[in-house]
Amino acid sequence: MNPIDPIDAVAHADPYPYYAGLTANAPFVFEPRLRLWLAASAEAVTEVLAHPELRVRPAAEPVPKAIAGAPSGEVFARLARMNDGAPHRAPKLALQHVLGGLDLQAVSTLARGIAADSERELQRPGDLSAWLFETPVQVVASLLGFADETLPGVVAWMADFVACLSPLSTPEQLARANDAARVLVQRVESLVAHAAAREGTQGDRSSAPGMSGGASLVALVRREAEATGWEDADALAANLVGLLSQTYEATAGLIGNTVVALITQPGVESEVRRAPDRLAGLIRETSRFDSPVQNTRRFVAADTTVCGERLEAGAAILVLLAAANRDPAANARPHEFLLDRPRRRVFGFGHGMHACPGEQLAYTIASAAVGVLLERTTLAGRDDLDWSYRASANARLPVFTAMRDARPAARAG
Repeated sequence: MNPIDPIDAVAHADPYPYYAGLTANAPFVFEPRLRLWLAASAEAVTEVLAHPELRVRPAAEPVPKAIAGAPSGEVFARLARMNDGAPHRAPKLALQHVLGGLDLQAVSTLARGIAADSERELQRPGDLSAWLFETPVQVVASLLGFADETLPGVVAWMADFVACLSPLSTPEQLARANDAARVLVQRVESLVAHAAAREGTQGDRSSAPGMSGGASLVALVRREAEATGWEDADALAANLVGLLSQTYEATAGLIGNTVVALITQPGVESEVRRAPDRLAGLIRETSRFDSPVQNTRRFVAADTTVCGERLEAGAAILVLLAAANRDPAANARPHEFLLDRPRRRVFGFGHGMHACPGEQLAYTIASAAVGVLLERTTLAGRDDLDWSYRASANARLPVFTAMRDARPAARAG
């Protein structure tokens, strides 16, 4: 059964026939029930993401009403990825330069260690689901400079904080998100102050395992902020919290959807075991085939033309990244899972000014985590695992459970 609309599609067992219909027949169309324009084809998605009159937030509501004025809203308001314009160019440049210069081999070593040190039994569904979220957050928190003993706490705070980013959250969840925002900002500010105090000293205690040159990610971002003229200390702390929040859902979804691919795609696990260097192809093909970030939004700042349609200021566009990934114009044989796909195009990490600067970091963490998982257990053909998808407006996050009944036939095909 097809999803009712593109929001339902995110958590649907198999949204891809629905997306394919849009891509082929309605690549850019108005959806009256949701009062949204839908961009589905690779061409439409590319145009929308690069359009100069489209913004990441509506002009009348730069911060979602549910969190405006609250601690979580203060963090949201300062996130470079959730804002446009000159004040946010320096933060974007600083983050791009630092994340683009990471020693990915060192990150991989750190990620493998954290993933392997987990005390969870990764053959049990509940433990597997929790591990998907814990591992990437602990890796990035460690890179930032958080002490090992604080990492479980960072995971718990982040689990509460990300509720502020979802329109589906309850008042109780938003209250916990605000508490978590206060704590996370305070902890990150302490790391920034510590890095500043230790700057240039031998044996810098702001160093983090896995970081090239010994400096923590906080210290590197702080230095880059100074170099680019980014002087807003509150924005610095908020964007480092934002880096953790992006890791929590997007990288967890990438790992989880890779697990689904290993279970459902014939021959993939045996091929990766035979040639471990193909693990990177596995992760990248998963990000295309079953994107952890299914959609994003853009808002029209001034009357303009988009994909041949005249749109008025204030109009909203739902950008179906997962649909564009399966557009045959972007990727030949789009509904096949190909480890060695030539000229693979992936839209899930965005495009242009708002392209995610952490793409390679996410791939590296996911590759390391899945590598450890394959050392612990076999996934191909597992008949004791079932899964559904966490309710979300844009993130595709599998939740694994023990198999009780026959698995439905449609599974992310």
